[in-house]
Amino acid sequence: MTTIYTELVGSGRPRFAILPGLFGRGRNWSSIAAALAEQGYPTVLFDLPNHGRSGWTDTFSYPALADQVAEEIELRLGSAARLILVGHSLGGKVAMLTALRHPGLVAGLGVADIAPAVSDQVSSFAPLVAAMRGLDLTRLESRTEADQLLAASISDDASRGLLLQNLRRRGGWHWQLNLDLLGSSLDAIADWPDPGPVSYPGPTLWLTGERSRYCRPEHLPTMRRLFPAVEQVVIPGAGHWVHADNPDAVIGALVRLAELSEA
Repeated sequence: MTTIYTELVGSGRPRFAILPGLFGRGRNWSSIAAALAEQGYPTVLFDLPNHGRSGWTDTFSYPALADQVAEEIELRLGSAARLILVGHSLGGKVAMLTALRHPGLVAGLGVADIAPAVSDQVSSFAPLVAAMRGLDLTRLESRTEADQLLAASISDDASRGLLLQNLRRRGGWHWQLNLDLLGSSLDAIADWPDPGPVSYPGPTLWLTGERSRYCRPEHLPTMRRLFPAVEQVVIPGAGHWVHADNPDAVIGALVRLAELSEA
């Protein structure tokens, strides 16, 4: 089994588990997790396989990722564990499939700005992959230089910051994530595997960015079929990175999800 790195924020039995998106790490959600922990909800942050400090795989598969997440939850907390599972973007698809395939482990579900559908917006990640591959890491002097070089093709500061979190210097500069696999798997990452005639009945919040194009009205019927208790929460002023654009609204929604999960 591929090793999955997790980090607990807060003390005591975890209530939340958070799965980050493509190129992300659990630490991208540290401030959200800290706020949840302060309100009595210890939170486990995941680095998904091929990201951060987790192990790498030879292929990309959403069902395999969902099963790995479920196995890690059981390993940490036992087969009777019930966590509120939250996922963003790629992590949101993994979270949805985990809830559908392993509903007994999931007390509540938070889906952050992704839909159970083919994501045509994932094509926007191709230039990021090309820019990362284009860096000559053997000649790189500093992270600042890497930022300057990436800026030639990636103008958005936040996007460059996300990528540069994956740049490590130990034994020479290298990308901590599995760039070759992720870069060659963008079509699979954009896809949504048919889960079959299943549904997850637990409380579900669909957090969609007000300015994002990832979630559209035509996705709602599928969300309702797969997650009959779903409620859509539009995050004001947010694009795709809802947790970065409006963290207070996201925290408020997740606290409400915890309350729904306790009802």
